[in-house]
Amino acid sequence: MKYLFFLLLPLAYLAGNVYLFFRGKAAFAAQSTGVKVLLLIIFLCCALAFFGAFFLRQVHLPSTVAQLIEQMGSGWLVFTLYMVIALLLLDLLKLCHLQLTYGFHFALFTVLSLLAYGNYHYMHPVVREINRTIPKVLSGEEQTLKIVAISDVHLGYATNKTMLQRYIKQINALRPDLVLIGGDLVDHAIEPLWQERMQEELSDIHTPFGTYFVPGNHDFMSGIREVQRFIAETPIVMLRDSVVCLPNGLQIVGRDDRHNPHRQSLSTLTASVDPARPILLVDHQPYDLAETAQAGVDLQFSGHTHRGQVWPMSLLVDRLFEWSYGSKEIGDCLIYVSSGLSLWGPPFRIGTDSEIAVFNLTFQAAK
Repeated sequence: MKYLFFLLLPLAYLAGNVYLFFRGKAAFAAQSTGVKVLLLIIFLCCALAFFGAFFLRQVHLPSTVAQLIEQMGSGWLVFTLYMVIALLLLDLLKLCHLQLTYGFHFALFTVLSLLAYGNYHYMHPVVREINRTIPKVLSGEEQTLKIVAISDVHLGYATNKTMLQRYIKQINALRPDLVLIGGDLVDHAIEPLWQERMQEELSDIHTPFGTYFVPGNHDFMSGIREVQRFIAETPIVMLRDSVVCLPNGLQIVGRDDRHNPHRQSLSTLTASVDPARPILLVDHQPYDLAETAQAGVDLQFSGHTHRGQVWPMSLLVDRLFEWSYGSKEIGDCLIYVSSGLSLWGPPFRIGTDSEIAVFNLTFQAAK
């Protein structure tokens, strides 16, 4: 299924651009030759940037050049999607004998306005607060805990050092007791993180109980050993099929990503935990959710889905996953799937949010 998707996507993209070319050619037929040549050059550069971004991923380029190609290519993908939808709607209106004089221009203005909104919306993450009472006891006098959880940061040429600085500032402003990073911290290559020294920003997260990170599929694609080496330059603790028990008794179970064919089962991981103490599970991909509840987990945090990033992809993603976004209760367990802090590919959020999840947890008072 995955390989079929990666085959159909470029074919659909090519078909959409051929359609746009002929519609645009007709719409700008009255323009001078110079204007038409300029528009053709812009069109070809943007359309081909999609393939350039894919094939040049492992080529060492200046960060500004790599970022430009990446943003142009992925942005044009969404532009093509919405322009094709808009023009097909105009074709339907034409069949109903309703025709706009400057239909192509109207569609172009509408789509560009929508993308401008989508980029602004992406650049301004929302803070999603989830209040939850867990009927278990922490050590000492503590009865509450604030956990800030993020996923899918996709650091690289698109999500660069400047954006990371802004994210860290937002996280620290929330004054978390603990920070969880639910996978896909790296986009598709570790080189830009070293080039921009992003370990400096990641080392600036302030929490009394630390920051914990589990890998996602993109972290494996980037080279999991290189990601581990990079994380070792920060105070962040990387959990790969491991359990951490904090001084207050909170137990964090961090699963390796499904890309590891030898990752441990959840039942094996939780065999050593104390069921009388709170149990948090961080697992990048939200699968086998009933198994989480059976293991006695109180809260699971996942990401991966991005909830499709833009409509109508969100409708497809909602059907591909058992639970693609938000809170879901299974027995005494709360499952939370985040739509992600940043993005893979197109820098737009349309119909979905970039988000930081804040769990305000209240525990049972010690007797």
